[in-house]
Amino acid sequence: MNIVVCVKYVPDATADRHFEADSTVDRVGVDGLLSELDEYAVEQALQVKEKLADDTEVTVLSVGPEQATDAVRKALQMGADKGVHVVDDSIAGSDALATSLVLAEAIKKLPHDLVVCGMSSTDGSMGVVPAMLSERLGVPGVTLGSEIEVSGDTVKIRRDGDTSTDTIEGTLPVVLSVTDQSGEARYPSFKGIMAAKKKPVETWSLGDLGVDAGQVGLSAAWTAVQGTEARPPRTAGEIVTDEDGSGAKALVDFLASKKFI
Repeated sequence: MNIVVCVKYVPDATADRHFEADSTVDRVGVDGLLSELDEYAVEQALQVKEKLADDTEVTVLSVGPEQATDAVRKALQMGADKGVHVVDDSIAGSDALATSLVLAEAIKKLPHDLVVCGMSSTDGSMGVVPAMLSERLGVPGVTLGSEIEVSGDTVKIRRDGDTSTDTIEGTLPVVLSVTDQSGEARYPSFKGIMAAKKKPVETWSLGDLGVDAGQVGLSAAWTAVQGTEARPPRTAGEIVTDEDGSGAKALVDFLASKKFI
């Protein structure tokens, strides 16, 4: 079986993140890492490989700037077999539609029986790319799985909702997405880190995929950020004294003014 895992390089949530002048997220001038939600996708792909115990191969695919190779390398350290990094200046500013186009064209160039994604990215948080990939590839989409089972050419998931639990299945090839409830992602071992240095990572451009630059990027995006502003600095807290027993009323008045009660 050939498994392709789509991963994203995202700005570190603990870093000082900011927007560019065109209101796109700065992905170059800040520290980045493999999206945490995509680690669950890598983990589930590796578990499928381990359970099948055959010649299953896991390929990690990422679209992003030069630094996105770090996300691919992290997945290789976890145990994936090889990586593909699509990098092209024209891709900057792409929305979910364009991203799914680039991913789909890259996947078509790879042997694939199962395509695995996280439930969403930790920066955009749209969660629509797996469904778009399913449509573009013309294969079933079995999404938001919290428990995964692969048997023969059938993929079955348990999807947990607020009021019910559903069982959904599809026949390979399938696009699969998993939630953060699917199982804790493993940490790269020292052996895995050393082995990843020898694993191949191919770099592709839009030209390699046959994608027109006019179909991607900020100018082709169907969504746009209208404006941004910096978060205001923290102000000093308000201290309420309770020398005459009026503290409780002052506290209630404060909460009411902030519409907490």
